[in-house]
Amino acid sequence: MLGLAHLDRPFDYLVDADQDAQAVPGARLRVRFSGRLVDAFLLARLERSEHDGKLGWIDRVVSPEPVLTPEVAQLCRSVADRYAGTMSDVVRLAVPPRHARTEKEEAAAPPPPFIDPDPELTRWAAYRGAQAFAAAVAAGRAPRAAWQSTPGEDWPARLAELIGHTVAAGRGVIAVVPDQRDLDRLEWACAPLGERCVTLAAGLGPTARYRRWLAALRGGADVVLGTRSAVFAPVRNLGLIVVWDDGDPSLDEPRAPYPHPREVAVLRSHQQQCGLLLAGVSRTAEVQSLVAAGWAHDVVAERAVVRERGPRVLALDEENRVVGNDPLVRLARVPEFAFRLARTSLDADRPVLISVPRRGYLPSLSCAKCRTHARCRACHGPLAMAPDGSVSCRWCGRVETSVRCAVCGSTEIRARTVGAARTAEELGRAFRGVPVLTSDGAKRTDRIPGGARLVVATPGAEPVVEPGQDDDGGYGTVIAVDTWAHLDREDLRAEEDAARHWFSLGALARPARDGGTLVILADNDIPVVQAVVRWDPVAFAAEQLAQRVELGFPPAVTMAAVDGTAEAVRLFVDLVELPADAGILGPVPLPPGVRPPPGDFGPKAEFERLLFRVDRSRGRELARALSLAQARRATGRDGGPLRVQVDPPTIG
Repeated sequence: MLGLAHLDRPFDYLVDADQDAQAVPGARLRVRFSGRLVDAFLLARLERSEHDGKLGWIDRVVSPEPVLTPEVAQLCRSVADRYAGTMSDVVRLAVPPRHARTEKEEAAAPPPPFIDPDPELTRWAAYRGAQAFAAAVAAGRAPRAAWQSTPGEDWPARLAELIGHTVAAGRGVIAVVPDQRDLDRLEWACAPLGERCVTLAAGLGPTARYRRWLAALRGGADVVLGTRSAVFAPVRNLGLIVVWDDGDPSLDEPRAPYPHPREVAVLRSHQQQCGLLLAGVSRTAEVQSLVAAGWAHDVVAERAVVRERGPRVLALDEENRVVGNDPLVRLARVPEFAFRLARTSLDADRPVLISVPRRGYLPSLSCAKCRTHARCRACHGPLAMAPDGSVSCRWCGRVETSVRCAVCGSTEIRARTVGAARTAEELGRAFRGVPVLTSDGAKRTDRIPGGARLVVATPGAEPVVEPGQDDDGGYGTVIAVDTWAHLDREDLRAEEDAARHWFSLGALARPARDGGTLVILADNDIPVVQAVVRWDPVAFAAEQLAQRVELGFPPAVTMAAVDGTAEAVRLFVDLVELPADAGILGPVPLPPGVRPPPGDFGPKAEFERLLFRVDRSRGRELARALSLAQARRATGRDGGPLRVQVDPPTIG
């Protein structure tokens, strides 16, 4: 477990006779390496070594528990090769730290057989190919599919039914979701599975997390639900892996080598020959590429079912009389026709959701005269205004008693963006007597009861409306404001992220037959808006994929990003032996919103990004070339910390 690219290979050690019983493959060890004791895992026991020199001895067996199973070890090696990383870094993501007291506890007895209450999966009948997919998983085959959930679908309940069907056939399941809220919903839906289902998430303490992880390793749990790293869980007789909403940025791994759970699931499905379901309300170009290649197939509902379950979708279209009658429709933040729809829903005792892209009060300020972005004088971070009128830096927290424009010298400021708190304040005045709830990253509400209320929420923090006795729940009206924040981003995935957000909003609304409406305050002519109006995420993903194939962007190609100072990037490029026909883009300044590589830099350090691009068929060659370059770099003059990412989540 060295984490060094030039030492990323197994090493042979001798096993003492006293350690023979405990030194089993997968066990944790302590070995002496280069004069110091380091952590290690035992991969295999061999009769003899190919090394002709003198071998050292294992210092001690830390634990005989075989925590690194052969399947997980093979997966970690493949992930490291795929992402140009080291196996030890991947193992740290896959195997949690040891908790000795928990490890000494007796293993739970295997759970009794589970009886599927709905072996026909009747609620999945609306999706073409779903029942055949479930039957193939239960039969021990390895089908792969992309499931497109319809609007208003109770996706945790559907996944719980599929998980139960798989467990009843005697196979294990791993389900990966983006965040804790999704995990709580799925865990509640899987409650009938009892103790055979465990959850793994970052919020658990080391004891609880390790106990649940051991339950899966020892066969006491058939189902593991969790966030990113749960995709590595050592589930026995694995039959199905589910990844929900793979486009959510919460699934982007912040630690090297930055593997995405979707790609890890694809590798594991292939290696262990288990089923794979990539599911969501929207669809990414990466998933569509798997379907287009024939590696996975569609599990989608007929258009008639989608129309029946979907909300009415409105955008800014002059030909629509509801919209065109308002002459200020493109100037107002919330135009008059949207107010009318919200008032109609509130009068019908139904909640209204207002989606705002930024939290806070006034999260971004600028000069009132020349429109220059207002910046902190200490760290050059963006300035924001609180409800009490105070101005402070969003980065360092410094309070500015006076703000002066660095360009024109003006002391007058204006709001560049309006946050959720200010929006809630304004709407509270417009709809007097109506309760107003704010849900954002700082204070989030997961569920709300039905009834008339205004909910102002940021992306990912929208509460779910609980169903009533005679009511399926859902918002009467959902309004997406400040849509420019999604569409004006200079990033490859800007439109895809906008589509994902708006499809998710529409899924929270009631069906059109019940008065449900989604209002997108963006021009109706924009392709992504048209896709939401038609409610056709599959066609939109296919269009995105076709454009990327034509332009040579992921997933049509494999792209790697190298981030660091100008000197570090230049020295690294000199060490890379690229495959034939590889392209180089840049270097350019690091895109806005991308964190600099981890390391000790000065306060005025400037960072660059260089992109390598090769055909998808040569992706492993590029990853190998990057790994070798990092190994050479570790033994010579490196120029400072550097970050290497294969298929980075942000490509500016």
